[in-house]
Amino acid sequence: MIVSDITEAGAIRVWSRSGGKQTRKFRCQYGARKGQVRASPAACNAPINVKKSIGLKQTKAKRSGTMKVKSAIAKRANPAAVRLTRLNKPKSNPFGRKKFK
Repeated sequence: MIVSDITEAGAIRVWSRSGGKQTRKFRCQYGARKGQVRASPAACNAPINVKKSIGLKQTKAKRSGTMKVKSAIAKRANPAAVRLTRLNKPKSNPFGRKKFK
């Protein structure tokens, strides 16, 4: 067992879409799945299923344009996706407050 399997240090919490609802998930910080959103931090370190990855590559090669258009429509029109963009923005400015002169 790897230590990173039981700790959440390798992933940060984000809001994600599951159907039409918002759920809390984890964004992987390192490894082969860096930047991907997963349901649990253990999924960030899970072994890669080669058969599934080959299948997705073939699907993307055939239908990449359709996938792009459909995801763009969903992100623009789905109310859950619009809420998520607001929820995942940081609440405060990391550089301090703005000073006006």
